[in-house]
Amino acid sequence: MKLPCSIVSTQWLAAHLNHPNLLVLDSRLNSPVKKLTSTETNNKALQIQGARIFSLDSISDPNTTLPTMMPSEEFFTRKMQELGVCNNSIIVVYDSVGIYLSPRAWWMLKAMGHEQVAVLNGGLPAWIKANLPYEESNPDHKFLEGNFVAQKSPTHFCNVAQVESALYDNTYAILDARSENRFRGLESEPRSGLKRGHIPTSHNIPFETVLENGKYMKPIEELQKIFSPKINHQQKLIFSCGSGISACILALAAELAGYSKMTVYDGSWSEWGLESSSRPVETI
Repeated sequence: MKLPCSIVSTQWLAAHLNHPNLLVLDSRLNSPVKKLTSTETNNKALQIQGARIFSLDSISDPNTTLPTMMPSEEFFTRKMQELGVCNNSIIVVYDSVGIYLSPRAWWMLKAMGHEQVAVLNGGLPAWIKANLPYEESNPDHKFLEGNFVAQKSPTHFCNVAQVESALYDNTYAILDARSENRFRGLESEPRSGLKRGHIPTSHNIPFETVLENGKYMKPIEELQKIFSPKINHQQKLIFSCGSGISACILALAAELAGYSKMTVYDGSWSEWGLESSSRPVETI
């Protein structure tokens, strides 16, 4: 069995849920910046039947003050093996919102060399709405150790120096997934200690733009219409946001729209926009 593409439907997952190589991962974060509705909060007590908790809190780099940063190969390998992930695992990731945290887990796994991974379109809300099997969440469950070994890609994530070198290089396009008001500097950042504004030369595509009702990825034709006025297929794309989470939503949308030269700025505005930094900032 192989995944049809980087996003799968609830019908596809339901049809393959009992495949021996399939793993379903529930992507979670204890304190997401996005304000969750009461339904989304209640969904955290539930999971797709047989799912395993992919905790961004515990799987991110523990040796930095920046939020949800990529860890080392060794650290990621250990965490995935604890979840029972194997090199031949076919992985579907989802979250309790619809499409919010799951693309981050998808991109992390791809960045660590695991290609057979996809996002569940609509997430847990779509699964429950379709009356498919779910159960109470059990984050403390122990699994038979997997044999996954991470092989970190040099291209899936970039650092601040690489973004600085791309600022005025027309072969690159920087896309910011934050809201328009945050991008324009019209409202404060949800995290303290950060300036208002955006990275110079960057374009704003709020992540909600590529979603329907915040839960489903828009059709490919609509995604292409969103990206094409701002970028071209020859450019290398750098995705940024507040902390590297919603940037991965844009990365997923761009891949579905046919783009391939992509990287995520892991530090994002949490690093670039530090009040103590002298890096250039623009407001509109």
